[in-house]
Amino acid sequence: MDFNSFNISSVQLKEIYKALVKPRLIEEKMLILLRQGKVGKWFSGIGQEAISVGLTLALDSDEYIFPLHRNLGVFTTRKIPFAKLLSQWQGKKSGFTKGRDRSFHFGTHQFHIIGMISHLGAMNGVACGVALAEKLNNSSKCTVVFNGDGGASEGDFHESINLAAVWELPLIFLVENNGYGLSTPSNEQFKQRSFADKGVGYGIEAVSIDGNNVLEVYTTIKKIAEEIRQKPRPFIIECITFRIRGHEEASGVKYVPQNLIKEWETKDPIKNFENFLLFKNIIDESYIEIIKNEINTEIENGIASVFSEPEITAESSEEIGDVYYHYEYLNKTDSTKHKSEKRFIDAISDGLRQSMEKYNKLVLMGQDIAEYGGVFKITDGFVKQFGKNRVRNTPICESAVLGAAYGLSIKGKKAMVEMQFADFISCGFNQVVNNIAKSNYRWGQNADVVIRMPTGAGTGAGPFHSQSNEAWFFKTPGLKIVYPSTPYAAKGLLCEAFNDPNPVMFFEHKYLYRNIKEIIPDEYYTLPIGKAEIVNTGNDITIVSYGWAVYWALEVIEKENLSVDLIDLQTLMPWDKDTVKSSVIKTGKLLIVHEDTITGGIGAEIAAWVSENCFKYLDAPVVRVGSLDTPIPMNDELENNFLAKKYLKQSITDLLEY
Repeated sequence: MDFNSFNISSVQLKEIYKALVKPRLIEEKMLILLRQGKVGKWFSGIGQEAISVGLTLALDSDEYIFPLHRNLGVFTTRKIPFAKLLSQWQGKKSGFTKGRDRSFHFGTHQFHIIGMISHLGAMNGVACGVALAEKLNNSSKCTVVFNGDGGASEGDFHESINLAAVWELPLIFLVENNGYGLSTPSNEQFKQRSFADKGVGYGIEAVSIDGNNVLEVYTTIKKIAEEIRQKPRPFIIECITFRIRGHEEASGVKYVPQNLIKEWETKDPIKNFENFLLFKNIIDESYIEIIKNEINTEIENGIASVFSEPEITAESSEEIGDVYYHYEYLNKTDSTKHKSEKRFIDAISDGLRQSMEKYNKLVLMGQDIAEYGGVFKITDGFVKQFGKNRVRNTPICESAVLGAAYGLSIKGKKAMVEMQFADFISCGFNQVVNNIAKSNYRWGQNADVVIRMPTGAGTGAGPFHSQSNEAWFFKTPGLKIVYPSTPYAAKGLLCEAFNDPNPVMFFEHKYLYRNIKEIIPDEYYTLPIGKAEIVNTGNDITIVSYGWAVYWALEVIEKENLSVDLIDLQTLMPWDKDTVKSSVIKTGKLLIVHEDTITGGIGAEIAAWVSENCFKYLDAPVVRVGSLDTPIPMNDELENNFLAKKYLKQSITDLLEY
């Protein structure tokens, strides 16, 4: 390795050496503890330390890094105390995640590090969001996100690089190419010669460097970081390296040819750098001993401290309490008499515009939402009023954009993502259920994200533009789900969704967009999330519904002149148990109707809860009415046959007669 050509002072060289040695000594101790059965799984980065250390030293201390599970050197170089790291690894209450997550699956604003989740590639989009926030803030800061050569096959990697290229984000995509994705060699992972070759395909710059030469890593990244701070743009940096140990210790290295291990052992980043410093008389054996003793003392003291900590005593109230960021609704009713008739779609546009006026940190993202105004024209005219920095067209890449929304939230902004159709959320499912939803519970970072979801049938749009998929998210702790059925509720709840610092899935029924009108306040107002609306009162049965299905029920009630309590949930998570229970106590009978398919729909959970908590008040079995258990068809006749509306009247009659 060539260490001579870099113009770095002796003082800096000694600091780099010290930073390199620390993660190696920690790892060697962890491997001993692993064999003793005192720690659990361990992902070794031995042989790759130069990348983590060189990169971290090259950045400003307040620039965010997104490391992976073999980047211990990032954490140690950012001066996180060893005891704090060990408490995290051991699942102690004093760890960054209070024992809720493992190893490096955590973030810390104090040290400007955002840890990974197990789904590789997922943090690339989040890094785009952080980098976008830095650019919007004119902070002259860059961001770095780590990828392994195996994880770089994930769609999130490609989506995010493309997004960063289009938006010219100050973001370095660092690829650690160690030759294997777990046990699968590179020639079975990808066909390109080098990840640097990918740059031209995305229209960005890229370079490949020796990842075991800490000075090459340090100087290359320092130079590129300085450039993109001044002229924001993304960059791919491939670091050629090798991991001497297994993907994790249990997997071993039997799949690796022995001659390859021997070859890379001669390229050890620490031993070679140490020999260079000794040869140049920059350090001596005495210095090495002092440094290692100092680090080992910290390690031993940390072990003694953490191992003496008591085991966690689980408190269910605390666990449930941390799923959502604490927030209390502040009643904001309209204080004006100015009202006008608005369609459902106009009410949503109105609420969105007024929320943009209220929050200058709110950024809107989605396909075709800028000059075109979105496929439903909800954001028509927004670019002229708020500018393209805040109303952003996106490439067709749902996962990266949802990740970017989370990244914006990490940097203190608010974000809205418009799904062109709710069906397309499946392309970004992982970001919603594993990143956004779990964030506050995992490491105390709220996700201030609203995802607007045009949903539902009635337009003959078929299986991929008409699904009712709210139940996909109903069972995911950490999400709030809003599903209004009136213009008044749509505006008030959307405004409140932006006040609430938690992630909100906001479902908007497409059929209602231009078919429902109502006189509502022109001024800004909010309605509480989690509160149902009693649409009709009666004594014979209770009907619980939401969305378009509310109008199906109301049509039957009015046509047949029935005495029915009709409850519009408006919010599906959390749903209003108190209102439903009070009505069931009064009527003794409950029917739940929704547009979603009958099996696995939200009605099943409501029915189960009522059966468990209101059984003594019931005079009949709880009845569910849902659509057929098929994909939703396009043909009008088939769609009408599919929808629950066809079966609602008979079900109501049967329940009344029970």
